Amino acid sequence: MTELPQPPNQPPTPSGYGHLPGPPQQGYGFPPQGGNPYAQPLHPPQPPTVQQQPHWQAAGSGGPGPGRGPAAKKKSILLVAASVAAALVLGGVGYVAFSGDDEDAKPTAQQPPADAKPSGSPSVDKGDGNGAGGGPPTDLNSGRKQGEDKVLWLKTTKIDGPGMGVESAGQWVVGDTVVKSVWKNLTGYAVTDGKEKWTLPFPAQICSVSPQTTAEGRTVVMYRDGEGENTSCTQMRVVDLKTGKEVWSKEVPKEGLFDIFTSPTLSMTGDTVTVSRGGNASAFRISNGDKLFAAAIGDGCNPDSYEAGNGKMIGLATCSDEDATAEVHGIDPVTGARAWAYRLPPKFKVTSIYSVNPTVVDIGNEKEKKHSVVVLGPDGKPAATLAGEGDFAVGCGDTGLFRSLVTCPTAVVDGNTLYLPTTVGTGKANEIVAFDLGTGKEKWRVPAGDKRTLIPLKAENGQLIAYRKAEAEQGGEVLSIPAAGGTPTAILRHPSGPAAPIERTFTLPKLDYADGRFFISSTRLRAQGQDEKVLMVFGK
Repeated sequence: MTELPQPPNQPPTPSGYGHLPGPPQQGYGFPPQGGNPYAQPLHPPQPPTVQQQPHWQAAGSGGPGPGRGPAAKKKSILLVAASVAAALVLGGVGYVAFSGDDEDAKPTAQQPPADAKPSGSPSVDKGDGNGAGGGPPTDLNSGRKQGEDKVLWLKTTKIDGPGMGVESAGQWVVGDTVVKSVWKNLTGYAVTDGKEKWTLPFPAQICSVSPQTTAEGRTVVMYRDGEGENTSCTQMRVVDLKTGKEVWSKEVPKEGLFDIFTSPTLSMTGDTVTVSRGGNASAFRISNGDKLFAAAIGDGCNPDSYEAGNGKMIGLATCSDEDATAEVHGIDPVTGARAWAYRLPPKFKVTSIYSVNPTVVDIGNEKEKKHSVVVLGPDGKPAATLAGEGDFAVGCGDTGLFRSLVTCPTAVVDGNTLYLPTTVGTGKANEIVAFDLGTGKEKWRVPAGDKRTLIPLKAENGQLIAYRKAEAEQGGEVLSIPAAGGTPTAILRHPSGPAAPIERTFTLPKLDYADGRFFISSTRLRAQGQDEKVLMVFGK
């Protein structure tokens, strides 16, 4: 294999598309074999709805043991740590223009009566989504086994919306409130029982949400500038998630003639929110909406998009040279000034962002089928080369044409450790692998167990919190894994019985664990006038 010429401050040349040895894999930007652990059938059947159950303490817990998982075909993957690049990748979920003036629909949360006996909500049919509904709801905790915890509540909705469905991507847990976005509304619910606390309607469909919140519990949401097909995602609103009140709204101004607001991505750090839209990007103050900066347009190496996290910001830049060379920039989140620049090898693009601070990215050359992963130090220089066995998700932060890269939802960084899940094969288990970003060596790995899937969620209190997905007849689990490795401990064991297939079939779910409760919600709904599950909460 011909070695690529190395620009200054380059790590060793990525080789063999990241697998040593093994057959060539697909180029960057294409879904890895086995699929994304988050991916589910777009329209799974909707099982019956339930209510909160009588409270009783589950006894005992369990989890997968330490060591390596079932023998799957292992390949050596070269990982490198870096930053982010700008590449419009065909694939993933692109924007679909909706039209129509359908009446707004609002999700319904089921609330247990005083005697804690499950009962249905009169405003929503309780069926499997294929009939008129109206029958008695199923007791989702009826199949609980010894040691299992319970479903606290399930929220459903019935929307007669656009033919291609509606987005429901937002989910935020702020104190005693969980907030969910569905089509044209944000709704806050009490985390304990699902009682609605507030609803904030929007003039048109919500088209982008920031996954982050400020210390005060605010976030940024974008919505379209009207109804119908020929509209743009240009309207921005800051919302106080604790109260459900609008802080301010404004239209994001265009930067040049070819600024396309199809599916912008939002990213927040400090008092700055960036709006990236596949070629142009700008930043504003969250506190008052004032414009802070915009990416330069013209010759040179200018950012196409920004991504923020853990108090830092990076920019993914494309140069105006013949090769459209990609760079990663360290960005001042207040002024937009460039602190450092890391130039990728020719023809390489950033395909995934694993972390912004420290900066860890995946880079690939689609034509030559080369792929590696790259760590950048505080000065933008390569800091380590990581090596470990397994197939890892490529393009996991890409969401389609005209939509910028975002941080992979399944990658977790805590201090000097990166936690990544291996990809999932049909009928095979995956693993979580911990990498030392200082030495580049694998620290440990934990298997999911027979035919199961593990997904990192967050790091807290010296532990990695992970989710083991539900099976058709077995509920999922929330596990705590020591940062030094070792035997996982189940901190929540979700019930078996009728709850398990509901938990298992959430559409492209958004996951969170906070204050002893696990939240799982759909990020897209069919909106065809039938009852659909939106948000499910588990706890003690």
